[in-house]
Amino acid sequence: MTQRQEEVRKQVQIYTDGACAGNPGPGGWAALLVYVDGHQQRREKTVTGYEYRTTNNRMELSAAIRGLNSLREPCAVTLYSDSTYVVGVGTGSYRAVRNQDLVTALRAAIQRHSTVAFQHVPAHCGHAENERVDTLARTQAAHAKQACHL
Repeated sequence: MTQRQEEVRKQVQIYTDGACAGNPGPGGWAALLVYVDGHQQRREKTVTGYEYRTTNNRMELSAAIRGLNSLREPCAVTLYSDSTYVVGVGTGSYRAVRNQDLVTALRAAIQRHSTVAFQHVPAHCGHAENERVDTLARTQAAHAKQACHL
């Protein structure tokens, strides 16, 4: 890849979070993708989902995977998470023993992009995007819990 091609890669920020009502229990995940286009317009996309019986770490990993896989082309990504587990697995500084299916999927999702930098964001500290995905993930976990009782 030439330097010029690297320069035109989209710079995307992804904010992720997972939540679980019980651990294990019904859980939800959310990712907010943010991109500033050539006209300096902020573009956003949210992706969310839930599972009926899962763990918090699985939801945190799912949010990162789904966020990265939602991008239609290779990008330069900064992924923000309040999960030290996700940041550690993503940077390779933490060797996960459990959730190997999702760890493998995260590594594959990372490989699709030119760069992926992981940044830890402290939870519940007023970071607007982190608070937003936290609310979305908790809402999805509540949907999963309600769907379990139907």
